[in-house]
Amino acid sequence: MSNDTTPMVSCQSLVKRYGDKVAVNGLDFTVPRGQVLGFLGPNGAGKTTTMRLLTCYLAPTSGTAKIAGHDVSTHSLDARRLVGYLPEETPLYRDMIVCDYLEYVTRMRKIPAGERRARIKKTGEATGLLGVMGKRIGELSKGYRQRVGLAQAIIHDPPLMILDEPTSGLDPNQIVEIRDLIKELGREKTVILSTHILPEVRATCDRVLIISDGRIVADGRPDDLVARERSGRFRLLLDGSAPSEAEVTERLLTLAGAVRVTREPTESGTAGFVVDTDGALDLRPELFRLAVARGWGLLELERREASLEEVFQRLTRSDAAATDKPGPADGDTQQAA
Repeated sequence: MSNDTTPMVSCQSLVKRYGDKVAVNGLDFTVPRGQVLGFLGPNGAGKTTTMRLLTCYLAPTSGTAKIAGHDVSTHSLDARRLVGYLPEETPLYRDMIVCDYLEYVTRMRKIPAGERRARIKKTGEATGLLGVMGKRIGELSKGYRQRVGLAQAIIHDPPLMILDEPTSGLDPNQIVEIRDLIKELGREKTVILSTHILPEVRATCDRVLIISDGRIVADGRPDDLVARERSGRFRLLLDGSAPSEAEVTERLLTLAGAVRVTREPTESGTAGFVVDTDGALDLRPELFRLAVARGWGLLELERREASLEEVFQRLTRSDAAATDKPGPADGDTQQAA
């Protein structure tokens, strides 16, 4: 029995094997209610497999996964009722009219007949589909098909949304629209979001969980993960009185810890240089003293913050590039049920 203090998602020693391949290797994590979690990892890391375990599409080899206290293995129907799932390849009946498809989903979700029309209208408003309700799904753009996929995932008002690459293949405008929709969903629901667009994660998610080779390698707030990464990159902007690029580069490389200097394109009359170091020291005081001692006109001096992309690359560099091995075909009827 679940209550408000029960985590929305709880995984303990979760393992999934495909023959000799270990796709998910002892995951332990919980997701509290109302959190938007960015679930990250390179191809083949086990993200999609984990999502399929949480949605009861696959059974764990060992360990447990619970949705609001319901074990996905022993109480899968109770767990499924609480989940809205948008897989990366959204399975839709393209010959169906949008409103007919959503009506079909309400029946599969056992929404009472008297509530279906209102539920379809509310979902259509939330996903921006009211203007295309009379169109065939196959006639819609990819962005609108993603909206239909989101609509089928939220029409039964689940407390947990699991979204696998929801903006994959969309143009920049469509990405912004879907991102805003996910933010709106995150105000009322728990959301697990898998994506390769890392700026989207930092803009959308309360927390990031990174897996590599089926194991968790990082867990925390996006800004905290970035702050923990020592930044060994510094940028100087000099005015036109600076000596030649070769001389500046030579002098910069004499500083302890400096390993590379590159020229950065700037506007006319200025010279930009980026100094990469071994990350052990904050080189700004030394850079400032060197500029003063050499008489360089120092216009700007900054320490470049590590990006979430750099954190991700460092933590997952050893991960194999293989794609998650899929389970059985995910049919439309199964998805809507």
